[in-house]
Amino acid sequence: MIISPITSTPATLDDLEQAARADLAALGYPAPGWLAPLDGHAAGSVADVIIVGGGQSGVTLAAGLKWEGLADVRVLDSAPAGSEGPWLTFARMEELRTPKTQVGNEFNVPNLSVRRWFETRYGVVAWADLPRIPRTDWKAYLDWYAGVFDITITSETQVLDVAADGDLIAVTSLCRGTVTRTLARAVVLATGFDGAGAWRVPAFVSDSLDKSRYDHTNGPVDFVRLKGKRIGVLGHGASAFDNAIKALSAGAASVDLCFRRPRLPRTNPHRAIETPGMMTHYPDLSDTTRWQIARFFRKNDQPPPVRSFETAMALPGFRLRPATPWLDVRETQGFIRVTTPGGVLEFDHLLLATGMAVDLPARAELKSLSARIALWGERYTPPDDEADERLARLPYLDAFYGFLPKHEEDAWVGRVFAFNSASFVSQGPHSTSISGHRHAVPRLVRGVLRRLLLDQEQAILPALECYASVDLPVADDFEARLAALETEAAQ
Repeated sequence: MIISPITSTPATLDDLEQAARADLAALGYPAPGWLAPLDGHAAGSVADVIIVGGGQSGVTLAAGLKWEGLADVRVLDSAPAGSEGPWLTFARMEELRTPKTQVGNEFNVPNLSVRRWFETRYGVVAWADLPRIPRTDWKAYLDWYAGVFDITITSETQVLDVAADGDLIAVTSLCRGTVTRTLARAVVLATGFDGAGAWRVPAFVSDSLDKSRYDHTNGPVDFVRLKGKRIGVLGHGASAFDNAIKALSAGAASVDLCFRRPRLPRTNPHRAIETPGMMTHYPDLSDTTRWQIARFFRKNDQPPPVRSFETAMALPGFRLRPATPWLDVRETQGFIRVTTPGGVLEFDHLLLATGMAVDLPARAELKSLSARIALWGERYTPPDDEADERLARLPYLDAFYGFLPKHEEDAWVGRVFAFNSASFVSQGPHSTSISGHRHAVPRLVRGVLRRLLLDQEQAILPALECYASVDLPVADDFEARLAALETEAAQ
């Protein structure tokens, strides 16, 4: 079956998978293995790379590393099989924010693209009419994509620690009640937006209310029990609007969405830095510029997605409350009393869309790493009027997403790479997002390959001297026989 990557659309997703695999084979996927065996370790006992996280970044990185000749790439994920990433859990929007043409995990192979997947499943016209990619379709595409590359994800596996073991990295994990310790040459943390900390409810709420009276929007929410209740939402981003919509759709009596800013953002600054030069060479910018960009994004947030905003505004019972910070929260006579500058609001339940707290020690996989890695607050001192305690707590990464050590004796941390929100200042505000993959994934892959090559630098020359590959099919005595023939002819 011959399929043009440009003019023809396969009939089924199985046909598309075969076409994508044919494209990969034509492009030399995968490259031959090139890592030297490790002395003292049985074959297969040490992974080339362990990736923590099987979401969109994890599977794309695994594909990229396998393409470059790393045969033993293992992917671990804490979620049940099929639930990797946020797409079927706390991501509650109908469609992605990323423009449908901005995805970049197809490695310039059309038959690997979400466009070709969508056209095959729904038709060419459906893609042309599509404003943005539906969330559940994006997850289905990622599952198909992982299948094309034969990426196996070890599910329900919680990583408990990442630590040194001689010249290797030991990953301790808990999988369905069994603790396992696995060695790897390198580790990539593809742990998503909360990879530098945790989703946390503000202390002024958690200290005042029983846990049954509130939820964080980036966690499980039982929307059924919100039926008939008055809901207060704190936050103005996508999560705030999406959860407001879910609550009203589940029968909530009302939703008041409150936020501190006097007006919603109108423009998305992320789009301004999605240029090939910026996204590819961001780590080459000065510390000052990177710090200032990070501070700009902290002060100038992106607006909620248009579809989420319009849907929420059209729903009966929804009220938008700008310039309404919550000054005090307490339970009074069975309801929640929220004090704001404009007066007191009364709710039955709260939904907190308040983002992530930067707290490296709170991450289990960073237990051994957090005290040993360099932080921005230790490597860069901004002017007093540009200080930012939150940004100062983030890791100061190398140009390839690798951790850098506080002290020379902890150089092993450079074998661990943070392809997650911990890279916010070092690599840019959204280099690990969907629209950043086209430029960021190759950089991470180069960093891992560089690290593994340097690890075996001392073995390069001995291996070169022992290398034997017959490229010229002539006998060992060819020259001697040729000389004999010439001598005979001369006589």
